Amino acid sequence: MHFLRIAGLCSALSLALFSVQVSADDAGHAARAERFLELVSANRLTVPIYAQVQQGFAERFAQTQAPESKRALLESYQSKADAVLDREIGWDKLKPELIALYSEVFSEQELAELNEFYASELGKKVLARLPQLNARSAQLTQARLENAVPQVNKLLAEMTAELDTQKKP
Repeated sequence: MHFLRIAGLCSALSLALFSVQVSADDAGHAARAERFLELVSANRLTVPIYAQVQQGFAERFAQTQAPESKRALLESYQSKADAVLDREIGWDKLKPELIALYSEVFSEQELAELNEFYASELGKKVLARLPQLNARSAQLTQARLENAVPQVNKLLAEMTAELDTQKKP
């Protein structure tokens, strides 16, 4: 009986030590994910959303032809909108969830490699040029898509017509 109690205590101690190790591993993994988010300036992800909301309020203000004397009202509502966004998508809200997401998708080793790359000169260049490359890629795709849309619409009309003729006995 005494042996079983000792074996049970050893098992409990092993589990406790294992959970401390897992927790330490999780902390290291999370730290690498957090570093990655810093390197890619993830805290700026929502900046365009804030700007879009501010612009929306400014456009509505202009549409109502409000006098300039009411600008303080506009600014008050813009501040209230910023507060709502801060509560819902502020960096302090998103950061833990993004750390968990990146920790789930990438192993600790992969995050270490990503961090090494994005901290390098080439990685910094990629980050600096990526927005411009994405915008230009979207323009190229859009230009090509303009040629495809009429053809796809024609095929859709042909299929519809063919299906309609097959319905008739």
